[in-house]
This record gives sequence, C-alpha cells and structure tokens, in this order.
Amino acid sequence: MTPVHFAFSSAFALGLAGLAFHRYHLLSALLCLEGMMLSLFVALSIWALQLDSAGFSASPLILLAFSACEASAGLALLVATARTHGTDRLQSLNLLQC
Repeated sequence: MTPVHFAFSSAFALGLAGLAFHRYHLLSALLCLEGMMLSLFVALSIWALQLDSAGFSASPLILLAFSACEASAGLALLVATARTHGTDRLQSLNLLQC
C-alpha cells in the first residue's frame, strides 16, 4: 500500500469512526459524512488519473455532484430540526414523530 492510498484510507476510516463514536450533534455527523465523501472523491480522482482512461474521468464529478446534493439536503434537515426542536442534538430527535 502506497502512502497516498494509506492517507485516503485512513481519512475515510477517521470519518467513519467520527460518525460512529461522536454522534452528539447533527452538524458533527454531517461533517463526518462530508469528510468521507471528500476522501472518496480524491481517491477516485487519483484512481482515474492512474488508469489514464477517458471513461473513468466523469466518475469523480458525478460523485462530487451527489456529495453536494447530500450536503444541501443535510443542511436543510439541520435547519428544519433546529427550528422545530430548538437544538441539533441527535438524542433529542425522535424519528417516529413528524
């Protein structure tokens, strides 16, 4: 495993560990998800450059577009929960209530 692969694998693992263990606020969970998506984007970009093929060059851009959509939906949920519940703590949210 090259140092570049190790760096992006560890960045993804740190984002996943942050998502699993530090779920106190919704904003911290969204930031961990965004870090995971950015590490996947950079790793996919480097992989497409290493293959030197035009067919794989659109894959990172599609992933980046989905990441932007995920971030905007997450921020909209953050604003909606902060307005309705008064806080963004995940323990105060009940998914069974509307």
